[in-house]
Amino acid sequence: MTSGVASAIPTPIMLHINDLTYRIEGKLILDRATAAIPEGHKVGLVGRNGAGKTTLLRLLVGELQSESGGASMPKNARIGMVAQEAPGGPETLIDWTLAQHKERAALLDEAETATDPHRIGDIHTRLADISAHTAPARAATILAGLGFDDEAQQRSCASYSGGWRMRVALGAMLFLEPDVLLLDEPTNYLDLEGTLWLEAHLKTYPHTVLMISHDRDLLNRAVDQILHLERGKITLYTGGYDVFEETRREQQRLQLKLRGKQDEQRKHMQAFVDRFRYKASKAKQAQSRLKALEKMQPIAEIVDDQVRPFDFPTPTKGVGNPMIRLDEVNAGYEEGKPILRGLTLRIDNDDRIGLLGENGNGKSTFAKLIAGRLPPLSGRRIASDKIVVGFFAQHQMEDLPTGMTPYDHIRDLMPDGTEAQRRARLGVIGFGADKADTVAEKLSGGEKARLLFALATFHKPHLLILDEPTNHLDVDSRQALVMAINDYEGCVILISHDRHLIEATADRLWLVRGGTVSTYDGDLDTYRKECLAGKEGRKKGRGKAGTDVGESSAGRVEARREGAGKRVNLQPLKKKVVAAEKRMAELTAELALYDRKLGDPGLYTRDPVQASILSRERGQLGKKLEEAEAEWMAASEVLEGAGF
Repeated sequence: MTSGVASAIPTPIMLHINDLTYRIEGKLILDRATAAIPEGHKVGLVGRNGAGKTTLLRLLVGELQSESGGASMPKNARIGMVAQEAPGGPETLIDWTLAQHKERAALLDEAETATDPHRIGDIHTRLADISAHTAPARAATILAGLGFDDEAQQRSCASYSGGWRMRVALGAMLFLEPDVLLLDEPTNYLDLEGTLWLEAHLKTYPHTVLMISHDRDLLNRAVDQILHLERGKITLYTGGYDVFEETRREQQRLQLKLRGKQDEQRKHMQAFVDRFRYKASKAKQAQSRLKALEKMQPIAEIVDDQVRPFDFPTPTKGVGNPMIRLDEVNAGYEEGKPILRGLTLRIDNDDRIGLLGENGNGKSTFAKLIAGRLPPLSGRRIASDKIVVGFFAQHQMEDLPTGMTPYDHIRDLMPDGTEAQRRARLGVIGFGADKADTVAEKLSGGEKARLLFALATFHKPHLLILDEPTNHLDVDSRQALVMAINDYEGCVILISHDRHLIEATADRLWLVRGGTVSTYDGDLDTYRKECLAGKEGRKKGRGKAGTDVGESSAGRVEARREGAGKRVNLQPLKKKVVAAEKRMAELTAELALYDRKLGDPGLYTRDPVQASILSRERGQLGKKLEEAEAEWMAASEVLEGAGF
């Protein structure tokens, strides 16, 4: 008799990684790594820097050969990875992208010369099967999403810088649509707008995706599984990054609990063996327990690598407000050809500003103008000569002098310091004896970034400008950066494609677009919708029949006004929450000191008067903590109720 309940049909496996083992110079990178990735799933590959994520992708495409094990896919399945060499020839972007579809290009060439009617029919049938005639439109749409408008697509690849060329290489791979798409940090060469488009595109990508990324928002929104690589092993988790993180924490809690129980069990069994192993009446039971002890597999110890925090020193002396003022400033690199025009703005010493706008609109130009590295073409930049500016820019990593070690840099900054003082400073910024004397070219990307942060903040700047600071940081290091920025007491201007970083640190958003810089009144959700709507509008064509452009525009304006009202009204509450959190942390630390002193049992007999004073003061601190917590909770509830 057949049941009325339909049986679940398992999703076919698209990529099977089986017992993959690989070493680099004797170091075990992958240790019999095994995972099965279902067809059509979007998977984020995560792990600490240096864990072997890129190595795994290179093994999958055959660039490296494993020591043992391997990977398998269904017959005729195609696997694709973005080429490391970006296009740089005379071809236009659109032509180069279309040429990457080798089969389509070959069939079109053959169609020009074929004379056999049967072959001509086969060619056109195959061209229809691969949607060859819609390929130019699909390629153009992808390139537009990555920031290349129609005019830009007609320029030669050689006319673009390396980062923009890598965008073209990414676009070509998305256009080819392999059955298994491998992406290695695809947002490193994208701005926030390109990242938002890529997120939306990957959600609707018709095949399987395996993507290395440290972008928390992308991993939460664009993937449905997380493949975690740690100590040579890979584990597949269902859900986005936040779900993975919580699941893993729960597993660690359970593992620690089981380990504690096992330790107690081992102690109990060992005590029995030690007591009775030489007594004839109990020898058999003792031997049995001894064998059980030998067979008992110890539960793996949790070794959770701690990320060293970033330390941004407090500015030595405050400067008055406004910290910097621009008065009708034109800015650019060539007289008579300004990139930014008519800027009239002010920046205060407690501002946290996130800059929005597509690459090429002038965000980096604006940052250099504010930093005083680019003089105005006209107008006035008014700032105190006492302002110290710290500047971190992505390109500085490639500009680190070869042959110089972190110690060399600190020695130059501390010419009068002793060896011990310099080494101590290096230890604070994360360069112990094993790394302090390593030349820059042998440092990892994350280590170079850490060094640049230390150099940028060495002189205790009043203003810290961060231009794409996260490209070489893993997820945990990015969170450490969030905490450092929020603890820093100076002004921050941030350019980043990492939405989580902007949302967690910026109080104000400024939009760089159309040759000017203006306050953006919405939030990042509003901006995301506008970006995607704008790209969709370019794809479909604005003002066509059936589209109500006026209504859409009015809706966006209304959303901006609503967002602006919320941001202005809730700004004092945000500051109150931050102040209460800081106060709570200070009081908690003080209470811990009192608890340690009062925890000394000899205090009450040795000095009862002092014990009474400490107890009374401890009670007063406890009341202050309760008041701070109540203030924090009240403000937080209002913010949460407002959706912030």
